[in-house]
Amino acid sequence: SITIREENAIAALEVMSRFAVNPRWLIYLPPTMSPTETTQEPGLLEHPAEAFAYFRHQGVPRVVCEEKHMGSRAVVVLCQNEDVARQRFGVTGEGIGVIYSRTGRRFFEDRELEAALLARIKRAADAAGLWREFSTKWLCLDCELMPWSVKAAQLLRHQYAAVGAAARTALAEAIPSLQQAAQWNSEAAPLLERYQQRVPLASQFVDAYRRYCWSVNSLTDLKLAPFHLLATEGAVHINHDHVWHMETLARLCQADTEVLLATSYLLVDVTDSDSQHAGIQWWEALTRRGGEGMVIKPLEFIAKGQRGMVQPAVKCRGREYLRIIYGPEYTLTEHLDRLRARGVASKRALAGREFALGIEALERFVRREPLYRVHECVFGVLALESEPVDPRL
Repeated sequence: SITIREENAIAALEVMSRFAVNPRWLIYLPPTMSPTETTQEPGLLEHPAEAFAYFRHQGVPRVVCEEKHMGSRAVVVLCQNEDVARQRFGVTGEGIGVIYSRTGRRFFEDRELEAALLARIKRAADAAGLWREFSTKWLCLDCELMPWSVKAAQLLRHQYAAVGAAARTALAEAIPSLQQAAQWNSEAAPLLERYQQRVPLASQFVDAYRRYCWSVNSLTDLKLAPFHLLATEGAVHINHDHVWHMETLARLCQADTEVLLATSYLLVDVTDSDSQHAGIQWWEALTRRGGEGMVIKPLEFIAKGQRGMVQPAVKCRGREYLRIIYGPEYTLTEHLDRLRARGVASKRALAGREFALGIEALERFVRREPLYRVHECVFGVLALESEPVDPRL
């Protein structure tokens, strides 16, 4: 059983009642995800070797490494037509579905843009034959929607862009003054050197967040990357492994490559050193070309280890992406040494509970249990998000 604290439940109810989409659409919320344990690799905070070791120690021999897209988590609930939306979900006048965030809020303020994207996904599902294949008139997808800037514009403007601009401006002002001071007093030289060292770090920080931002002027500027076919009528697809999910959704994406993006992946045997090396090289190549990193999952959708359920997914982020999370100067030795003391146990406990609640919500909906029973689990996921955990993890 999972216990939800009263104060967390109150916070979740407040958010749901004020900001969420029509609650009849809310059949699932995705869980949080823990990073790898901290690595001792020079200059790095996260590395795939720790993720592989975790699953190996849990008795999970094979994992699927999936490219981690730098966008925003999006849940897509899609119906064949508006009659299905009315009959199965009890929703009228809201089109053929909805796209919402990991906190249950409507993803798009522009309803026409949302409707157009849903129509494209439906046409792709038609072309891929998913309705017939699963004998369903609705489906639920777990996705990443890009660019990141389409959902996080305010965050970018007021947090990341502000930090980058302030750092560059301040350093440009300070360094000439320190150069003058160093000419008169040699004791200022170490401080000058430190400030000069910070200049490229500030530029790397700006470059890091800009990689995940581009202008959205039309539907075709968006990219939706589905990675789980969560549920269809009569089935929650946790009995299929992650390769099945990747292959099934690749067929969906092939039907509309302009808007839909198939996620690249690699199968790794964590008991084989050559296979692990190939996985590490794959991650290095992804991050070298500006990717966020990868997500490592057990091959089976739900895997059990020595101490019960294994983490459903562990993320391993690249060196430059983490600059956005930990700040421009996190790669300096004194900061890395301090950050390596972070712990992931609380985050992993949270991820496991949220994952279980999300799947239970879908199971209850598929079994046609009353909506309040589904919402017990959905609201539980959101309530657990109020737990005090380091948001950088």
